[in-house]
Amino acid sequence: MASAAMLVPLVLVLCTAAASAAVVEHTFKVGGTKITQLCMNSVIYTANQQLPGPTIEVTEGDTLVVHAVNDSPYPLSLHWHGVYQLRSGWNDGANKITQCPIQPSGNFTYRFNITGQEGTLWWHAHSSLLRATIYGALIIKPRNGPSGYPFPEPYEEIPILLGEWWNRNVDDVENDGYLTGLGPQISDALTINGMPGDQNRCKGSAMYEVEVEYGKTCLLRIINAAVNVELFFKVAGHTFTVVAADASYTKPYATDVIVIAPGQTVDALMNTTASPGRYYMAAHVFDSKTVAVPFDQSTATGIVKYKGVPNYAPAAMPSLPPHDDVVTAGRFYWSLTGLARPSDPGVPTTVDHNMVVTFGLDQAPCAPNQTKCSGFALVAAMNRNSFQFPDQKVSLLEALYKGVPGVYSEDFPDFPPPMQGFRKATAVKKVKYNDVVEVVLQSEQYSSTLGTENHPIHLHGFDFYLLAQGLGRFNPSMKSKYNLVDPQVRNTVAVPAGGWAVIRFMANNPGMWFMHCHLDAHLPLGLAMVFEVLNGPAPNLLPPPPVDHPKCHG
Repeated sequence: MASAAMLVPLVLVLCTAAASAAVVEHTFKVGGTKITQLCMNSVIYTANQQLPGPTIEVTEGDTLVVHAVNDSPYPLSLHWHGVYQLRSGWNDGANKITQCPIQPSGNFTYRFNITGQEGTLWWHAHSSLLRATIYGALIIKPRNGPSGYPFPEPYEEIPILLGEWWNRNVDDVENDGYLTGLGPQISDALTINGMPGDQNRCKGSAMYEVEVEYGKTCLLRIINAAVNVELFFKVAGHTFTVVAADASYTKPYATDVIVIAPGQTVDALMNTTASPGRYYMAAHVFDSKTVAVPFDQSTATGIVKYKGVPNYAPAAMPSLPPHDDVVTAGRFYWSLTGLARPSDPGVPTTVDHNMVVTFGLDQAPCAPNQTKCSGFALVAAMNRNSFQFPDQKVSLLEALYKGVPGVYSEDFPDFPPPMQGFRKATAVKKVKYNDVVEVVLQSEQYSSTLGTENHPIHLHGFDFYLLAQGLGRFNPSMKSKYNLVDPQVRNTVAVPAGGWAVIRFMANNPGMWFMHCHLDAHLPLGLAMVFEVLNGPAPNLLPPPPVDHPKCHG
């Protein structure tokens, strides 16, 4: 009787949770969009004729359904950046890893539940440089409404998506980058919510503007959707309190500048208590490279305008840090700590796999088809393995599920091998369900000519605990510095140039999960690897693929 009495309230809780969950449905038509930007007429590829694309808002526990229709001439996939995809790995959208691309004139319906996550994530194309214009915000609200925030309810929530803009077709930019062997040319402008602002040579350029009321608190949901650059972001006359990063809550951190790497998100409270007026928000590149390489030196701007202030009132401009201000960037990245709530799991203390993964860029001979290459081409690798996407008519996940031989090898090394040069391979690291994996990510300078830079390393399918990070080389004595109490929880970490970061995660989701540099220029060079997570006990099994799952075409 006692067991039955306990079961009744549990059933009621489960029924209530199920009743409160919803199905949120969108249709994304990806196709050509005519746009005038930087005094030029262009055709770009977007979702639903929008730049940025549609904002998706869901509540934790909801099921998200997105009907993707490819009206573009390019094969593509859509990735839901930071979503766990618990037992729904077929929907992760990693091109040739969890799915084959949606072919032109084709379609696919992504369907997955969003469980155990709150905050700001985003979605983007995961095929070629198309994500420069195919991206949008994915906002997950607490199940019990604004009262679920671990901070006072904001008066207004404002998505801020930072991006890059090329005047040329981005597919041509990527192709030329391969032919030269040196990667894509630098962007022509930075953008805030798709617009470059007024700090460029094109008079009348579009600029994002938001109106605020005096004496309120706004929650800025900041996303770095840029393809290849870290960014500094400020609002003149205002400061921030960071309360979350990568959809994981942080202890409040006061700052006047946000530093954010490609793929990362930051939630920051901003009080509108400045003298009523117009204030620029601005973003420019944080350049961490250790050798001089050209970069986009433009400044993207937007306007924060207080209600009642005329549009012609002059706007104050913030003083952004110098492009190479590694001290300010390091202080921001390293000062954040996690906000562990009673319901959150603690850091796992028993580790099943200890790995050291070194990575970087080097020089390689030009390939015969790199017809514009002169002298050398760039190559990248993790533990001397330069990742190659499978060329068979199957994704890695389908090969795992169906047992297709010869598609990948299970020999990605736990430590950097004592070898020179690189091995081109589709190598994965196999782990069991619920294994705990610790990875020391070590940035290397393989070439003095190329130097090194910060690398934002993104892990699909999981959040990880960021236990420690530092400059120089990691050594085992540094384990005493691990933060096992309140580490940041992230899905993307900016590993410092020539430095290291230690991450730890529990592999509780069967499937094939990509780990790669989120500087898109480095992905086709091979700066990636894959974790193969085996099935656990039922129901922790990889389900069959959806019936409309895209097929590969050579």
